[in-house]
Amino acid sequence: MATAIIRLCLGGLAILLLAACQGAGPATSGAGAGLGPSGEGLLVAAPAPAPAIPSLPPPEDLWERLRLELRWYDIHNAQVAHARDHFLSQPRYLSVVSERAGYYLFHIVEAVEARGMPAEIALLPLVESTLNPYAVSPQRAAGLWQIMPATADYLGMPRDWWYDGRLDVRVATEVALDYLQSLHDQFDGDWLLALAAYNAGKGRVARAIARNERAGRPTDYWSLQLPRETRHYVPRLLALSAIVRYADTLGAELSPVPNAPAFVAVPTGGQIELQRAAQLAGVELRTLRALNPGHLRWASAPGQDELLLPVNRAGRFRSAVALLAPEDRVSWAHYRIEPGDSLVRIARRFDTQVALLREVNNIEGHLIRAGATLLIPRGSAWPDSLALADAAGPRKPRGYRVRPGDSLYRIASRFNVTVNDLVSWNALDPGQYLQPGQQLRLFPDGR
Repeated sequence: MATAIIRLCLGGLAILLLAACQGAGPATSGAGAGLGPSGEGLLVAAPAPAPAIPSLPPPEDLWERLRLELRWYDIHNAQVAHARDHFLSQPRYLSVVSERAGYYLFHIVEAVEARGMPAEIALLPLVESTLNPYAVSPQRAAGLWQIMPATADYLGMPRDWWYDGRLDVRVATEVALDYLQSLHDQFDGDWLLALAAYNAGKGRVARAIARNERAGRPTDYWSLQLPRETRHYVPRLLALSAIVRYADTLGAELSPVPNAPAFVAVPTGGQIELQRAAQLAGVELRTLRALNPGHLRWASAPGQDELLLPVNRAGRFRSAVALLAPEDRVSWAHYRIEPGDSLVRIARRFDTQVALLREVNNIEGHLIRAGATLLIPRGSAWPDSLALADAAGPRKPRGYRVRPGDSLYRIASRFNVTVNDLVSWNALDPGQYLQPGQQLRLFPDGR
């Protein structure tokens, strides 16, 4: 009897153990997994691995890529709403920035993403310069990122007669992002304060924070007493984030921009006329200049021995520039002016052009002095190269006096620029009316 009871208990225990094994979750790894107490028995099969989720291909449109990465588009208040409505009231602004974005925005997005910065930082040049590398503010800030001369010197950016690093797409982006990151770190990881400091200066923002601390008030961006321009600055960036994110809902037309590199750096092997470089690459001079705005003169800057070219033209340029004869490159002669010399006579003697002699020697008019030394560029066989000397770098603005009945929109339409350009060039408050007689600065060619 006792033996029968024992057998019955063991049989029940075996049933319970088998049920436990069959009802258990996925088997753990290791020897003996899924086996009974004796090491032998029914093996519980591990579940089949879940099918891999196929990774989606990257968006073809750069705006769509940004939509997936933006995070600040839901920050909303009256200031942001006002800035958003201001942008949406200028359909030409969106078309202009979309056109310029094809040259520059992919590089900026890649640089921002590589640093792990918020994607919104890539939209900052849209606020700063309308993505115009030749933009110059009344305070002489220049380039896509609107870097002041003193800031450029402080950050070690090269600037001389031939070249301005503030206008160079790659150099300016690298320096601006370095600076923004340092401001972010100084303001305890607060990006809105870092952006305010980028616009107004870190000292001014720090003083505003200290004032609020003494008064027992909050020290976030929205609570600080900052200059009017800075109070509009951050809301504009947030508004652009919302416009890009909700473009279809808001009726904003952003022309597609390829989510691919627009340019590649190609060695030049030395100084070269930009007109000649454009012909070797098979691109228009206008395109070459748009990709290389840091080069201010008719030829590439000494020491800057590479140019940015469209990706599909890089191979052609590499092959052609390798075959370029030394006499077709830029070389320099020094000529000591003799009594009776004139620019016309010297230009004829060296087979060059008077305007080019004036350009490279910084001469106004025709007056030259015997005994002085002129730099003579050699290999300058391209008549059109002087178009660059005349147009390179930020041009002097033309003035415009506001007339009765004028508006920003009417003036912008008349000179084929955007309202945002007028606001940027003249540090205007878009919410304030223009006054008859008010003097404005304009760059009618879009700079």
